[in-house]
Amino acid sequence: MARPEPAAPEPAAPEPAAPELAAAIADFLEYLRVERQLSAHTRDGYGRHLHAMAGQLAELRLTRWRELAVAQVRGLATRMHKRGLSPRSIAAQLSALRSFCDWLILKGELSANPAKGVGAPKQGRPLPKNLDVDELHQLMNLDESDPLAVRDRAIMELLYSSGLRLDELVGLNLGDVQFAERQLRVIGKGNKERILPVGRMALEWLEKWLAVRNELAGPDEPALFVSQQRRRISHRSVQLRLAKRGQQQALSSHVHPHKLRHSFATHMLESSGDLRAVQELLGHADLATTQIYTHLDFQHLAKAYDQAHPRAKRRKEEE
Repeated sequence: MARPEPAAPEPAAPEPAAPELAAAIADFLEYLRVERQLSAHTRDGYGRHLHAMAGQLAELRLTRWRELAVAQVRGLATRMHKRGLSPRSIAAQLSALRSFCDWLILKGELSANPAKGVGAPKQGRPLPKNLDVDELHQLMNLDESDPLAVRDRAIMELLYSSGLRLDELVGLNLGDVQFAERQLRVIGKGNKERILPVGRMALEWLEKWLAVRNELAGPDEPALFVSQQRRRISHRSVQLRLAKRGQQQALSSHVHPHKLRHSFATHMLESSGDLRAVQELLGHADLATTQIYTHLDFQHLAKAYDQAHPRAKRRKEEE
């Protein structure tokens, strides 16, 4: 019998904000849903960041967004830093505030964006860490007799096969997989659709999962991947399951959905050298976002250089 999945922890309640501040945030989140068509996961992130900052502004006796000034935004950044938030977390909160203030300008509540001139503490941009091929084989070695293991293997194979974001994976429905064409229909950021190829192993494990899916899925559930609660699997459940599988398989590093996406991008770039193709597969609007994956292993680069560069080849011939 499969063990029950761990329940997702309840998020910490934000500090209470002044009613007018909270009402404007609610209107902004509705704008993101209707006009921007952002996912619920993304909207939740905006909501958490904005409510956290609104609570701190209420402590500073600010009750209306039109009163927000650059000095107060700088004060928010300083308070977050003193509370021990990482530069990445501070940057995320300030980014949410900038987007929110741009919307307030459109609404006529602000004449300028007070958050635009305020930056987070400098942070090094960490290179994405990926699993090598041997680690991937080790991770995927699961018990086929357990329906949850079959589901988890199908999830991991698909993440690695097609380089999906977590939100894209969770949003997949049964009709999005086209087995005959070996393709997958994905709705990415900004509600943009793209068609991705699916590898042989991922298709094989998707078929195995569909053979046992009815043991877990409700009769009218359209989601491709479901939980033991017989409904669409949550973002948090996927994260917990992958972390658990990595521990069970004795991998030395923490396994999470983006690590499989990083592995896909790195291995594709190492094999093809086609940055534009990898950009399309990942669904990146900007090529600069994809260029972080060009941190190829130096030995791989040195070998490619020796094989391809005219001067390198000539030098080797002369030796």
